[in-house]
Amino acid sequence: MPFSPSPTPPAPRKPRAGYSLARGASPWLLPTALTAAACTALTRRSGRWAAAAVPSVALTAGMLWFFRDPERAPGAGRVLCPADGVVQSIDAWPDGRTRVAVFMSPLNVHVNRAPLDGTVTSVEHVPGGYVPAFNKDSDRNERVVWHFDTELGDVEMVQIAGAVARRIVPYLEPGAKVERGDRVGLIRFGSRVDTYLPPGIEPGVEVGQRTSAGVTRLDRD
Repeated sequence: MPFSPSPTPPAPRKPRAGYSLARGASPWLLPTALTAAACTALTRRSGRWAAAAVPSVALTAGMLWFFRDPERAPGAGRVLCPADGVVQSIDAWPDGRTRVAVFMSPLNVHVNRAPLDGTVTSVEHVPGGYVPAFNKDSDRNERVVWHFDTELGDVEMVQIAGAVARRIVPYLEPGAKVERGDRVGLIRFGSRVDTYLPPGIEPGVEVGQRTSAGVTRLDRD
């Protein structure tokens, strides 16, 4: 999984109505859409092409749904959840931090967002395996480890690839300034995102709770 962040951070965008696609979707979506278009056109010559046109059109529609990237206004709270999904676990860490793990199914939006205002201090790709993201051994999976310098100190966020998600696309490089809720990267096809709350910050979510990236509050007053 190559690490290839964009050379410059994306410009902030105001929430607006409408449909948009996630950056990094093209390598998957374009071949699928072109195949669907070609097979659909060939059905005019022979109905036999429908056997290929129908599944390719369905796959294209699924890709358009998976790579959706809705505009969102940031939620209330100091620390926002970076991922859509379900809180899988909340664990106290030996160094005093609390890890909040959010499992993302293929039905969730897979664009991840910054949990706090701050500066990206590091973006590290760590090679690993591809066991299902809900497996306890997924900590050893392919992942990208982010560190943000924030008003709460260093905050770590980890994007973890799953059994199908074998590509993580960071959007930013170290040194980039972010605001809470800004897009920071994409994980393709089901995965997990862990946020490490600094010592003294209590989690404001529960295991099993559904989350929305950039909207759901992770910390508690």
